[in-house]
Amino acid sequence: MEEKTKYSETDLETAIINKLQKFLLEMGKGYLFESRQKRFTFNEDSYYVDLVFYNRLLRCYVLIDLKVDKLTHQDIGQMQMYVNYYDRYEKLKDENPTIGILLCKENNDALVETTLPQDANIYASEYKLYLTDKKLLQDKLRQWIEEADVE
Repeated sequence: MEEKTKYSETDLETAIINKLQKFLLEMGKGYLFESRQKRFTFNEDSYYVDLVFYNRLLRCYVLIDLKVDKLTHQDIGQMQMYVNYYDRYEKLKDENPTIGILLCKENNDALVETTLPQDANIYASEYKLYLTDKKLLQDKLRQWIEEADVE
């Protein structure tokens, strides 16, 4: 089977759904999966949040939008709209504000910081489609152990 050279957001989303248990464990404690491609509509225009989770420990929704290219200010604005929608129409009064996470191929912290207000609950993080070479990881681990033994 030939490996793909370019992945779509749908490919990435499908891979996460197929490995949902592992993905939830990587996210941390308390995450519950609610929806994939959650649709909401304004004035006959439909919008879709890629992945919707609820964290029962944080008591808030966590929205994830997947981007296969470099992060843009439009992506950040779109996530801000999703978060605003959830805060205004989905969350209950006693729940905490919604968190938005943009998982992207290339993050740009300066762009995120400039685009969003300081109190925004939106974060961007890069993802990797594969792990670093196993031998490289083993060598790095040996180096860290040696450094720890010296101290």
